[in-house]
Amino acid sequence: MGTELADFLRRQIRQTGPMTVAEWMALCLGHPRHGYYMTRDPLGAAGDFTTAPEISQMFGELLGLWAAQCWLQSGQPDPVHLVELGPGRGTLMADALRATRRVPGFHQALRVHLVETSHTLRERQRQTLAGVEVTWHDRLAEVPAGPLLLLANEFIDALPIRQFERTTRGWAERKVGLDEEDSFTFLLDPRPGDTLVPPALRNADIGAVVEICPAGQAVAREAGERLAAHGGAALFIDYGYAGPSAGDTLQAMRGHAYAPLLEAPGEADLTAHVDFTALAEAARAGGAKSWGPVEQGSLLQSLGIAHRAASLKRVAAPDQADGIDAALDRLTGDAGMGRLFKALAVTGPDTSAPAGFE
Repeated sequence: MGTELADFLRRQIRQTGPMTVAEWMALCLGHPRHGYYMTRDPLGAAGDFTTAPEISQMFGELLGLWAAQCWLQSGQPDPVHLVELGPGRGTLMADALRATRRVPGFHQALRVHLVETSHTLRERQRQTLAGVEVTWHDRLAEVPAGPLLLLANEFIDALPIRQFERTTRGWAERKVGLDEEDSFTFLLDPRPGDTLVPPALRNADIGAVVEICPAGQAVAREAGERLAAHGGAALFIDYGYAGPSAGDTLQAMRGHAYAPLLEAPGEADLTAHVDFTALAEAARAGGAKSWGPVEQGSLLQSLGIAHRAASLKRVAAPDQADGIDAALDRLTGDAGMGRLFKALAVTGPDTSAPAGFE
């Protein structure tokens, strides 16, 4: 609680009043000097969480081949912008490029872009992708116009959300303020706050919480507008649900374990489950077509992960083969990421179903 960011947040609250959950998340994760993603590499055993590309090379390889197939379906445009949002250490992109190097003409057409705000992670990506011509951006809007192949794995879940709770007097927005001991606490704004709550949830039970991710919807709409204008495809993979649905899913992760939400701001990852229905609606509002969501396990199986695992095991030592089996189960199994994680594809309005979404 005694971090520099915590002191900054207290000053902000004293000066301007309680902040929305979205404002809290944005500062805890993205403050230019003290934000969580700005000050560390959060991935791996020494970090706070592990993503699918770090579990196995198979994940990035199959997503790369998915993108190449979409490129072939869309008439092999040259150039085409291959964009990853929130690329972590660059592992997914490296695996995707390696897997697609034999697709005729694909790499010659590619312009590789990474949307990453953390200079710490940009340096890791630069090391991972040494020898690859990459352009970095702070936001998708900076990527030049043109045909687009977009990959976003565990990106939307870390975008700021707003939370609304139904009370006996109606819907109120949840905010972060200070208690009598100067500790951070959740409280409710006394002013009405139902304008963002989906109509289907307006009559939810007293105490129900609804989460809205305006930033995620904006990304999906922007991707939809680009795909409608220039063609291509986008793939969003994250843990989440097909909404609308009520529920408080905001969580903090530190050292691969759940942590108190308001404790040590800037020292833990903050995420919330993704409403894929809202993402799809935003993409369609941009003029695109949406496909899914489908479960991650189903998508990876349809893309051939079992065959890829068998191929890797044929040249692996026994202990390595066991690791491949464990990774396969973690990525596709019901007890792992297979059901909890979903995938949504977005394409231009005249495009047929991409692989895995037929």
